Parts: sequence; structure tokens; C-alpha cells
Amino acid sequence: MPTPDLVTLTDPTDPRLADYVSLTDVALRSRHEPEKGLYIAESSTVLRRALAAGHRPRSVLVAPRWASDVEEMLAALPGDDSRVPVYVAEPDVLEGITGFHVHRGALAAMHRPALPALHDLLAGARDGAGARRVAVLEDVVDHTNVGAAFRSAAALGVDAVLVTPRCADPLYRRSVRVSMGTVFQVPWTRIDPWPGGMELLHDEGFVTVALALRDDALTLDELAADPPERLALILGAEGDGLKAETIASARRTVRIPMAGGVDSLNVAAAGAVAFWATR
Repeated sequence: MPTPDLVTLTDPTDPRLADYVSLTDVALRSRHEPEKGLYIAESSTVLRRALAAGHRPRSVLVAPRWASDVEEMLAALPGDDSRVPVYVAEPDVLEGITGFHVHRGALAAMHRPALPALHDLLAGARDGAGARRVAVLEDVVDHTNVGAAFRSAAALGVDAVLVTPRCADPLYRRSVRVSMGTVFQVPWTRIDPWPGGMELLHDEGFVTVALALRDDALTLDELAADPPERLALILGAEGDGLKAETIASARRTVRIPMAGGVDSLNVAAAGAVAFWATR
């Protein structure tokens, strides 16, 4: 099993902490993390779920009060006899490294798993029975919305999530945190190109359904009353919604009936409603 290797650090500029520097710089981290094949798991709860999903840490950074909990988590892992550095630092040192007050127990630099091919993902979902209901997130750039969509997908039994090339990284720290680690339990991959890749879903037998505000759209109630055997729900970006090309390429267009003079919902909320209605 991996062996925790506790190291007490007092210098925020220590080069061993490079993975944790400037975690609040979204543009920097969005380039840095995929390039280095890592992501950051924040909080002991998220770390526990990442480990349960089979992900492995490069290192862990904790305040002293959380060190024993992290040691226990790592000691319980199956596997080889590799050593995992556990860097222990006081809260002010942690803040100097990361750029924010770390109060959720632990941060871990995790090895980023390779994304599966689309066909393999869909075939392997539901314990090999094959996916029947998937969500597609088109160009959703807000990490909070991505994390919330994953949490709803997990809670409401969506088999897989597909994200388009311009969609925010589901493994970015904020996405992972908002998802409460459910991003590790819902199978996902990127669908590329898009919307051209929609034909790959059609070839797999999915009926693609664009959620959009169109006068000629079916209502969500009508879709739920007669759902296709394999359903792909496509949710659009904040503000502008789905691309016109996406709507034109989808097999059906569906809208959520609204009341109270409200014309639309936040994309994560709309996803939760659609997932619930088609469960």
C-alpha cells in the first residue's frame, strides 16, 4: 500500500509545493493542471471520494490538525509500496502558497486520469450494460455550474456526462468542490468535435434532445411521457444557450414550461429539472 511520508514545511516558496501555488488564478490553473497531468482535490471529503474512485495522489498538503486523518486514508489504499509526500504546514503558510484561507482539511495534487473514448464510455456505463441517459454540457464555462450539473447527474441517475471542447474543466478545483466529489463517480469524457460529434451519439442509438426556448419545442412533460430508449439531453452555455447549429442538428427540441414571468433557469438548475423529469 502507498506509505504516507509526512514532511513539515514552513516556507511557502518551497519548490516541492509548486503544484499548489496560486490556486485562485483560474486562467493559470486551467492551463497548468491539464499540461502537468494533475488536478487539485480540495477537502478531506473530496479526497476520500477521489481515492475511492481509484485516483492516486502525487502529494497532499494539510494543516497539522488534519494530518492524521490523511495518513489513515492513504494507509487504507491498496496498491504498491510507493511513498506519498504529505506536506504539513500552518494555516498562514498554506494561505501564502495557495492564495486563499484553506479551511476544508486538505488539498491533494492528484494524477489526472486519461479520458476514455466516447464509445468505450457509453458501452461501459451502468456496469457494462451501456448508457441509456446522458447529459451533454455545451460550452458551460462557469466551473460552479459544471460542478452543480455533475452533482445533479449523480443524484438523479444520469449514466454519463459529455462535455464539449470549450466547456470548463470538470476537474478544476471549484468544479470538484461544488460537485462534492461526484465528478469522480459519474463517467465523463469530452465529445470532440462539436456539434459535429453529435452524429457519434446518433450512431450509438441516442435521440439527441436540445433544451432551448423555441416556440415549436416539445414540453419537458411531453418528452417524459414518451422517453426514447437512449436519451442525450443537451444543455447550453450561460446566457446565450445552445448554438443554433446544435439545435438544428438535434433530433428534438424541448423546453421547460415556466411560470411567474420567468423565461429560463440557470443551466445547472435546468439540468436538474430535466434529469428529474426523465429519470
